[in-house]
Amino acid sequence: MTLDHDAPGAAPVPARYFDGQTSRLYHVTLSVRDGMAVLAGDIERSCPLGELHVSERSSHAVRKVSFPDGAYLEIADQAAFNAVLHDTGHRDGWVVRLQQSWRGALLATVATVLALWLSYQYLLPVVAKGIAYAIPQSVERQLGQGVLDFLDEHVFEASKLADARQQALRSRFARLATPGDSTPEHRIVFRKSKIGPNAFALPSGDIVLTDEMVELMPDDDAIMGVLAHELGHLQQRHLTRRLIQTSAVGAGAALLFGDVSTVVATLPPLLLDLKYSRDVEREADDYAIAMLRQNAIPLEHLAQVFVALGKLDHGTPYLSSHPASAERVERIRAAQR
Repeated sequence: MTLDHDAPGAAPVPARYFDGQTSRLYHVTLSVRDGMAVLAGDIERSCPLGELHVSERSSHAVRKVSFPDGAYLEIADQAAFNAVLHDTGHRDGWVVRLQQSWRGALLATVATVLALWLSYQYLLPVVAKGIAYAIPQSVERQLGQGVLDFLDEHVFEASKLADARQQALRSRFARLATPGDSTPEHRIVFRKSKIGPNAFALPSGDIVLTDEMVELMPDDDAIMGVLAHELGHLQQRHLTRRLIQTSAVGAGAALLFGDVSTVVATLPPLLLDLKYSRDVEREADDYAIAMLRQNAIPLEHLAQVFVALGKLDHGTPYLSSHPASAERVERIRAAQR
C-alpha cells in the first residue's frame, strides 16, 4: 500500500532508518510535506509519497516503510504513525480492516470453519476417489495382504466350515454374471471370527466372509447378496477411499509412492470401527441389486440379509459398518417391484 497525500497536521514520527546496504542504524523522524516523505536526524532524505510502500498494520508488529532503492524505516510508535496515515487519507486494505474488527474476525472464523467442513464433506471424497483409482493394484494387494495377516493374528481363526461348503459357495458366486464392463479381481476367504457375523472387502480383492455370517443367512441366495454387496465395495474402492479420507490424504500419498507398511498399521483399527456413509452403502447396494437382477435372484434375499442382522444385537460388526435401516430394506424391496 502507498501514501498519497500530505499530512500537514501530524507531528513527526520517530523511526529507525536502514539504507538496505549495511546493517547501520540511523535514528530519524518522519514527516510529510508537499507530497513528500521527509526524513530528518542522523540522515536526511525525501521521497515522493507515491513511491513508498507501507507494511500492513497488525496489533504489535513494527510498521515498515520501504523506499524504492531498498532502504526502509521501522516505526514502533504505531499511534503516531497511524495519525500520519490518517492525515494523508491512507486506508488499510480490506484484509487488515477485517483483522482489526471483532465482527470481521468472527466472520472470518465462521467462513474458515464452513470452508473446512465443505472441503471435508464434498471436496475430500472427490480427491480420495481420484487417489484411490491411481494407486497401483500391486500396492493394494500388498496392503490387503498385510491387513489380513494382522487380522488372522489378532481377530480371526481358521474357518470351521467344511472345505466342500466353502468351495460350493465360491463356485456358485463365480458363476454369477457381474454388472458393468469389468469385474474386480477378487478371492473369497472364510474365517471364524471372535466378533461375530461379518463380511468385508479388502483392497487386495479378498472378500472376507466369516463362518458366523454364513450360518446366520437364511439361504445361499442371501449369501450371494452379501458377496455381491462386498464386490460393489471392491468395484468402487470404498475401503481405500475411506482410508484416504480418514487420514486426510496422507495415506493416499503414502500408497501412491509405495509406502505400504505405515498404512497397514492404521487400517485394521479403521476396519474394525468402520462406518460407511449412506452414499457409499447405496452404491454397494445398487451394485448388488444389479448383480442379483442380472442373475434372476429375487432381491428379497438381499433384503433378508439386513432383516436377519437387524434381529441381532446392534453391536454386530456388520451392522456397525453397514447400518441396516427400515428405509434401506424398503429401498431394496422397492427395486424388486
